[in-house]
Amino acid sequence: MPIIMIFYYVICVFLAGMLIWNFIREKQNKEDMLLYLIVLIPVVLRIFRIR
Repeated sequence: MPIIMIFYYVICVFLAGMLIWNFIREKQNKEDMLLYLIVLIPVVLRIFRIR
């Protein structure tokens, strides 16, 4: 696996972690929670290499 691809997946995992962290911290606004989940879906699919 090329080094660029490894960095790419590290960045994707970091981004997914930050989105999950913000989702857990968000308690009041349900719309923001939904937006975090919508943004998280493509990132998780990218991490698991699903098209």
